[in-house]
Amino acid sequence: MRLSLTRLLVLIALLSAVSIANPARDEQLAKAAEALRAKLIETRRYLHQHPELSNREEKTSQYIAEKLRSFGLDEVKTQVGKYGVVGLLKGAKPGPVVAVRADMDALPILETLDVPYKSQNPGVKHACGHDLHMTVQLGVAEILSKNRNLINGTIKFIFQPAEEGAPEGENGGAKFMIEEGALENPKPSAIFGLHVMPNIQVGQIGINVGPAMASSDKFMLTIRGKKVHGAYPHDGIDTIVVASEAVLALQTIRSRRINTQEPLVITIGSFQGGNRFNIIADEVKIEGTMRTLNEDVRTAAMAMMKQTLQGITSAYGASYELTWGRNNPVTYNDPKLVEATLPTIKRIIGEANITTPRPQMGAEDFSLYQKVIPGFFYFLGVGNTSKGITAMIHTPEFDADEEALVIGVKVMSNVLLDYLDRNANRN
Repeated sequence: MRLSLTRLLVLIALLSAVSIANPARDEQLAKAAEALRAKLIETRRYLHQHPELSNREEKTSQYIAEKLRSFGLDEVKTQVGKYGVVGLLKGAKPGPVVAVRADMDALPILETLDVPYKSQNPGVKHACGHDLHMTVQLGVAEILSKNRNLINGTIKFIFQPAEEGAPEGENGGAKFMIEEGALENPKPSAIFGLHVMPNIQVGQIGINVGPAMASSDKFMLTIRGKKVHGAYPHDGIDTIVVASEAVLALQTIRSRRINTQEPLVITIGSFQGGNRFNIIADEVKIEGTMRTLNEDVRTAAMAMMKQTLQGITSAYGASYELTWGRNNPVTYNDPKLVEATLPTIKRIIGEANITTPRPQMGAEDFSLYQKVIPGFFYFLGVGNTSKGITAMIHTPEFDADEEALVIGVKVMSNVLLDYLDRNANRN
């Protein structure tokens, strides 16, 4: 009986998935992760107590590099993309290269938690969970460095500064890391990453196929007119009136011009103009952000903003200048990579613990790595309603159930090893 090509490919895929499952190895890694529990908590709390802002992660970088060297990694590069660290771990057998990335920077937020590991840097807090991201990745590096015989290839550990955005006028983040060779010598064929989420319960993992997080585009708008005495507006061009109309008109791009089924946010965060009550301002400066989950919508909305501003300013005899700042594309999980990885995650935490959250309108510069190589970015649950751990990221009250650290290490270790096993013959 002849098998159709489709059925044959499905059979091969199933056999491949089965061959990767290795109960003895799973148990070995699970025990290793459990043995690290106290150390993982200690590491996370140290990092939480010593947060550093974007592009200022000097001590964090030193701490990470020292840890990686102590694990015996084959190569540890520092000062990649300013304070980035890239570690290379070669397995006992040759094979493909896979990368995993964790971000390092904290936020300018005053911590309000009354905990023993409270931030010791006043006004700075790991409110986005990057302390947990680094801890999980260090745990993976430590476990796998002690089990090189399980590695069929090479793992590249990327610790990235300035995910939250470099200070004005500075290079930083994933873009700078890529420019400085983080994805070269050797070049990985795929990259994995994770983000903690308090609205996902500890023990669960959130997975999206395709769009996982929104694009993020900062825009700076200047509207120019003519200054005049407030008693004689007809002799000038009132930029505050023009700008106010522009702000309202920009919202109609979402409500009247883009398909209502497509997520799109245009938010004005800053509006500055004028310096005296009886003088009509000749200039207004506006800053905002645009976010969407569809690259085509992103392109179209940018064009529509230009059309809208051109029409309104022309009608009033004013002029405008629109520039775009830090831009991140949609965080897009490669469907084939997700499909191939899903059996691993199911095997480690159970199918019942996998959730499919709505794509986030927050953004991640992990998306820039995904523009170079296929990537998969998933969400690690750290919430625990019974313990009162519910505060969202980017808040003074944010915290995490540290049980997630062990789970994170177990999952990512297996994800990386299974990827190398699946692709060992394609190297």
